[in-house]
Amino acid sequence: MKTWTISNQKGGVGKTTTVVSLAGLLSAQGKRVLCIDLDPQGSLTSYFRLDPDTLDKSVYNLFKDCSEQRVLEPKKYIRNTLFEGLDILPASMALATLDRQASQFKGLGLVISQVLTKLKSSYDIVLIDSPPMLGVLMINALAACDHLIIPVQTEFLALKGLERMIKTLGMVQKTRHQPLEYTIVPTMFDKRTRASISSLNSLRNKYRGALWRGYISVDTQLREASRVGIPAPILAPKSRAVLAYSKLLTALMSHKTKLTLVSNDG
Repeated sequence: MKTWTISNQKGGVGKTTTVVSLAGLLSAQGKRVLCIDLDPQGSLTSYFRLDPDTLDKSVYNLFKDCSEQRVLEPKKYIRNTLFEGLDILPASMALATLDRQASQFKGLGLVISQVLTKLKSSYDIVLIDSPPMLGVLMINALAACDHLIIPVQTEFLALKGLERMIKTLGMVQKTRHQPLEYTIVPTMFDKRTRASISSLNSLRNKYRGALWRGYISVDTQLREASRVGIPAPILAPKSRAVLAYSKLLTALMSHKTKLTLVSNDG
């Protein structure tokens, strides 16, 4: 079972869109996919038409069970989606309270790792949507994965957020038994703007070794897919963004982060 975490310490960079798009592509290939929403805002949960404000069974219950030293039973909290082979462990608003509770209990940083051990035979790939702030939830997301995907919007402020994320990764690396591989993914690229072009060039100059050499273009089909709650690869399989995500998935599955420059515009 592969586990990929999608994370950045800046919001609005295409994190949830990346999770859903990769999940849609993988499920279309016949893979058994689990999405885990660790963001208290619950955008991934909402995408699949579940309400984080009213859910009484969510990933929060697993942290609660761990803190109360109960046996972890993740399947009790996993929900099927409308899409074959694609399940979700949803978020609830209660996740926002975890950091305040973490000081009272030991071991909360490894809850998701323990959960995935119990699910190893049930899924081919797990995609974790991490919150954009450093805390017990992001630590769980980074500790549990074997590859980190960092979406970065091609604009100046997002590049500053990437610098913070790389520093956080450096801290996490010290506690892991093996280095965490990561891939930086340029998102929301608009070739009509100088800002996007300049930001993409900056990424290529500074992060060449870990940068996917493609990019995810701005695409209204992604917004439409979110509006109707259908993964873009299912709603618009031939859209520019989906074709780009397909290339990204191929690279991730082969663990190639140093790629030749490719065009995503047809």
